[in-house]
Amino acid sequence: MTKLTQSVAVGALLLPIAATAQPSPDDGGATPLIVTGTRAPDPVPADQVGGSLTVIDPQALVQRQAREISDILRDVPGLAVSGIAGQTQVRIRGTEANHTLVLIDGIEVSDPFFGEFDFGSLAIDQAARIEVLRGQQSALYGSDAIGGVIHYITLSGSEAPGVQVRAEGGSFGTFNTAARYAGVAGDFDYALSATYLGTDGTVGTRGGTRDLDKTSAALSVNTRWTPAPNVRLRFVGRWSETESEFNNQDFLAGSPTFGFAVDSPGTYVENEAIYALVGGEVDLLDGRWTQAITGQLADIDRVGFSNDIENSGNEGSRLKASYVSSLRLGSERVRHTITFAGDWERERFRNTTPGGFAFTGRRQVRNFGLVAEYGLVVDERLAIGAAIRWDDNSLFDDTTSYRVHGSYAFDFGLRARAAAGSGVKNPGFFELFGFVDGRFIGNAALQPERSEGWEIGLEQELAQGVVTIGATYFESTLDDEIFTDFPPPDFLATPANRTTESRQHGVETFVRAQLGPQWRIDASYTRLSSRENSVREVRRPRNTANMAIAWTAPEERGGLTLVIRHSGSQTDNAFLDPSFVPTTVTLDAFTLVSLAGSLRIAEGVELTGRIENLFDENYEQVFSFANPGIGAFAGVRARF
Repeated sequence: MTKLTQSVAVGALLLPIAATAQPSPDDGGATPLIVTGTRAPDPVPADQVGGSLTVIDPQALVQRQAREISDILRDVPGLAVSGIAGQTQVRIRGTEANHTLVLIDGIEVSDPFFGEFDFGSLAIDQAARIEVLRGQQSALYGSDAIGGVIHYITLSGSEAPGVQVRAEGGSFGTFNTAARYAGVAGDFDYALSATYLGTDGTVGTRGGTRDLDKTSAALSVNTRWTPAPNVRLRFVGRWSETESEFNNQDFLAGSPTFGFAVDSPGTYVENEAIYALVGGEVDLLDGRWTQAITGQLADIDRVGFSNDIENSGNEGSRLKASYVSSLRLGSERVRHTITFAGDWERERFRNTTPGGFAFTGRRQVRNFGLVAEYGLVVDERLAIGAAIRWDDNSLFDDTTSYRVHGSYAFDFGLRARAAAGSGVKNPGFFELFGFVDGRFIGNAALQPERSEGWEIGLEQELAQGVVTIGATYFESTLDDEIFTDFPPPDFLATPANRTTESRQHGVETFVRAQLGPQWRIDASYTRLSSRENSVREVRRPRNTANMAIAWTAPEERGGLTLVIRHSGSQTDNAFLDPSFVPTTVTLDAFTLVSLAGSLRIAEGVELTGRIENLFDENYEQVFSFANPGIGAFAGVRARF
């Protein structure tokens, strides 16, 4: 059995940090169209979105040689990535890891049991783009979207036709490959892709000796059929499987390593997921009125092993159906968009652990949501949007969430924007009903977490667009935060709602320069304060910064990119007390430097290479869990 891949493949890469939705030089300077920032079927220009938005385009993914999405997300302002073998988390603007809605080609992909997505399980396809919308988005998407939305989108056959292949090997016994076949045949648009990543791994604990293997594989299909000019039908399917060795923490009484991660031979996790989406759209009233209906499925199985014996497992599934009606009115100068949407969703979970669970059998929750959204665009300068959503849940009280945003572009290159909204996150199954009996006791009386926040930002173009600078200030307040308590006398882990507020605020800044066709410089800096009752929250660096300096050879014969990523010091919980009361520890700041390059050796064929963690930095993202040192990788990619 092959185990996992800690694909360290991202490090250095060209093209930027995409701090906000700035156009890429590879798209001819055109403003990208965004599908995530609205429930209307038609995408909207990025510069008409009042909230903070990052777009990582396909060329950026190729130039940075990104292999796992968790790597490239480190370049996005306001995001903090915490990765260990078996689970990689992303926190947006100081919110919790399960406060981010994750979509793949429009499908919700979070695990119904854990309530979040393992970003270490998503390998990047040959042709894709990523949209990251920060700030509360529950008015559009319902539960989970407190911190924002991360949407991974594979390109259609018309967007990236032809055959693409890639193969690469290098340090830590790493091998990865990807293939894609896409095109258009009459009214049928198709794209098929496959990815594989495997590694023998590196040591995963302080002072340990056990290398952690990992393998990850995925197959996807994205098709669209247009049987009539005003009718579109779509099917998306995706299968993924990840096997990852990991280490446990030592909780044996009297052990000298109590509370630390230790080598755990025979301990690994297997995760298999199947996702599917079917949908159709029809345009009426000369294309001004669009009706859309979709149905989607997510089915996720996770099995854990200790000493090579199955000791935990769960099965989760999600069914969702949505109907959207969107009407476009007005003139070319003044446009109105009125959208109504209805969502029905059912999540189920079943324990498959052999004995010892706090609950057995199957649990489920149903939710019905209604959305009303309005958009106004005047002279392509002023853009205003508002949305309100009402949710009826089978386990919790009804909730109402809202979002408003606006953007205005001045003649002298300045764009001012602002947004405000509310968010909600329903408790997960393991929080409600329990985990392992005697270790984690569920709390069926938990209430949803609720958040409100706002932001204001400015973006200025200089030297006729050669340089763009921008800054955003944001604030959020979280109520009824779910945390794990350890009440005496037994100190058994139990989730509960906090009675105090959690507050986040900060500043995101960026600079981007395109100095002729050869040089591009991107940099961003985020300053974050995230506190609960005046106590700093864990795994949220106060300072993060990134810089990418990319050089492209004349006639695009190759290129080099230097990437520097800095993560400031952060706190974490450590269970060093035998009573299992957590102790707060500090993780040191670290800076990772990577270098990537490519060389064209024939038409459509390139050699690639990169060095990650160039200066062999020793760092921890989670207390006592180690990370890879310096690594070198080389490969070939071709397009036909």
